[in-house]
This record gives sequence, C-alpha cells and structure tokens, in this order.
Amino acid sequence: MELDPRNFFTLQQIALSYQGLGRYAEAIAALDRALAIVPDNVETRTNRDLYELYWKGDPRPLHQTIDSILAQGPNAIASAADSWFACALAERDSAAAERALVALGDKQCWGDGTIYLSHSFGEGLLARMTKDEARARTAFEAARTQQEKIVQAQPDYGPALCVLGLIDAALGRKDLALDEGRRAIALTPVEKDVDNSLVLQYFAITAAWAGDKELALQQLEAGLRAPAASLMLSYGALKLFPVWDPLRGDPRFEKIVTSLAPKERH
Repeated sequence: MELDPRNFFTLQQIALSYQGLGRYAEAIAALDRALAIVPDNVETRTNRDLYELYWKGDPRPLHQTIDSILAQGPNAIASAADSWFACALAERDSAAAERALVALGDKQCWGDGTIYLSHSFGEGLLARMTKDEARARTAFEAARTQQEKIVQAQPDYGPALCVLGLIDAALGRKDLALDEGRRAIALTPVEKDVDNSLVLQYFAITAAWAGDKELALQQLEAGLRAPAASLMLSYGALKLFPVWDPLRGDPRFEKIVTSLAPKERH
C-alpha cells in the first residue's frame, strides 16, 4: 500500500487480513479508503457495514446501506445478497431473509475463510429461525446431498467435513455430527495452519445444535483462543445470530458475549 496507495484490490485484501485477526476497526478503515476510490462498489459498501455489525453488534448501518442499494433496482443487490441475508438473520427479519435468498440465486449464503454454506443451508437456517421444521428438514437434506458429494471428492479436507457435521446436527443426527466435527478437527490441526481455526470454531455450533451445551461452550472458549478470528465467533454474530440460540440464556454463554463487546474509547 505504501507503493500503490490507490490499489482497490490490495485495500480489499488488507481488510480481509484485518478481519481474520478480529481487528474490525482497521478492516473498516481499509474499506473506507477503498470506497474513497470506488464509492459505488456494492460489495465493498455492504462489507464495510457488515464488519460494523460483527464488531459492534449493530445491524442498522448495514440495513440502511442495503435499503439504498435496493432503491436502485431489484438486481442492484445481487453481488451482495449474502450480506443482506446475514443482516436479515441478525435482525430476525424472515421476510427480508426470504428476499435475500431469492437474490442469491444459486450462490452460497455464507463464506468465512474456508467455510462455505450453500443456498440450501441458508434456506434451512431461515426455516429453523421461523420454526418451520418440515421446510428446515427438506432444506438441510438438500444441503447434505450437495455437501456429501464435496466430502466424497475431498475426503481429507477438514472444512468440508466440518460443514457436513453442521448439517447432520441440524438434521438431528447428533452422534454422527459430533463424530464428523471431531474428524474434521483431527484432519486440520491449528498448529499446521492457522486457517484451520475455523474448523475448531464452527464445531462449537455443531455441538450446540447437537444439544451438547458443555462441549459447545468448551469449543467456543477454545475457538476464541485460536489464532484466526471467524465471523461466527465475533461479538455481533454471538449476540445476534440465531445459530447461537441453543446457548442463549446460559450465564456462561452470556458472560462470553459480554466480554467480547467493544470497549468505548474516551
């Protein structure tokens, strides 16, 4: 950046690196510099406010940005529909989440480093949020069919197996889900690659969905000590996202969430 301060691509990459360190203020500052160069870039505008959501637990700036993009026409949001979906989940707005899924088309609903969740997975998340068990099962069964093919093609790739474990937890296959999550961690030790922190961290959700609250809390604490920071273990995601609902109300979980709240600077 010192040599090429107006390089839009490099600024985006620096923002991603800061996000991977959980340093959201610096990630946002990098995207603000990028937006000074290309102010109308939809993905950068939404990512900037999405980082604000993860950092401060406040979805309102992202909501306003999405509204302004939608006002340009129904197709304007297409490249940032995943951010719209995340915002809708954070706000528990099922109608907006439904519209975001339509705007996504066949694209994945979530990407976090090496963890990718399909459109079908997103439909399952929405159905879980609205307590539509029949739709959730259908969606997660479809997601499982897709994910199983990915795992069969890459049987030793931990992140793919980690996602399969998440899906099986959603389908109520608790023992299988925990087994897949543990195998995924064994395949991807953090000592060999810091990106493998994500497999460890997402196993906390698998354990929570499988009903093993003690294991989920252990994994959550271990995940927060891992070298790389996942989006799902940010303050905003822990505070707002429905995926963590099985742990809500437990004082140990609430204490973890409170401990991650950004400190006010005076």
